[in-house]
Amino acid sequence: MKKITTILLSLLLLLCLGALAVSGLAWYWSRQPVAMPAERVDYIIESGAGVRAVARTMRREGIDIHEDAFVALARVTGLHTRLQAGAYEAVRGDSPMALLERMASGDMLQTRLTFVEGWTYQRMREALRNDPNVRQTLDGVTDAELIGRLGIQADSLEGMFYPDTYVFVPGSTDFDLLRRAHHAQKELLEGLWQERAPDLPLKTPYEALILASIVEKETGHGEDRARVAGVFINRLKARMLLQTDPTVIYGMGEAYQGRIRKRDLTTDTPWNTYTRPGLPPTPIANPGKAALLATLQPETHRYYYFVSRGDGTSEFSQNLAEHNRAVSKYILRRSN
Repeated sequence: MKKITTILLSLLLLLCLGALAVSGLAWYWSRQPVAMPAERVDYIIESGAGVRAVARTMRREGIDIHEDAFVALARVTGLHTRLQAGAYEAVRGDSPMALLERMASGDMLQTRLTFVEGWTYQRMREALRNDPNVRQTLDGVTDAELIGRLGIQADSLEGMFYPDTYVFVPGSTDFDLLRRAHHAQKELLEGLWQERAPDLPLKTPYEALILASIVEKETGHGEDRARVAGVFINRLKARMLLQTDPTVIYGMGEAYQGRIRKRDLTTDTPWNTYTRPGLPPTPIANPGKAALLATLQPETHRYYYFVSRGDGTSEFSQNLAEHNRAVSKYILRRSN
């Protein structure tokens, strides 16, 4: 009986020693650098991918991870339930454990894309198409379809996106970024509309957005924004034509080649504020916060005209005679 007990204890000891040896080897392996083909290797984990799919993705990108061992490590540590989809970067010297912990904590690669104040919607789409980190999903999607997907209560996408710098994970879609930009613009506009100045000749937030887009395109000097907005507010109240060149340019579309001629000012389009009273039917660009704020809290004054001085600032006039003198001084002089 003693001999059997001794044998069993010996076997148990061997099994324990074996288990310890395996555990030691596993611990050692989990902390050894993984071979990879370059100093840094980028890879993307799709939403819903399990730990084995993650291991296969890494191997496909050249990260020499042992698939079964990696799966076992993830499950033993419990990290397999915390892996987050996104774009990651493996750095030479990373161990399997380091890779797992990075994906479990969501330490993803990030990049930036800037939408500039005054860009049109089409210019924003161009920036999205040209960014290699953005996944393209909107090719073939019509404006009407996109308006529906975004829940926009207007017939145009123009002006609906907040110009800002957006930090995103490589592999994000063009729709994801546009949705973020639209949500930001919508929130901002709704908040500023609630704080608007009294007695503005603007019936809806959308009308404010339209005028803000004009203010954005007409202002080269930030400090002039509220005064420029005040000029347009005064003209709307007086039922004067807005007569602003950026709306004419927008209405010309691809016909605009860098210059506006007299015939362009008299050629009617829905956006020509020389031929049509009031606001144009849609925004002409995507205004930023400063332009929206200036539009909804404009400077109160008696100016009805302004002209560019040629240095980004504007000369403001209360009547047509003053304006004509300013045009002679700042425009005709430059033309001669």
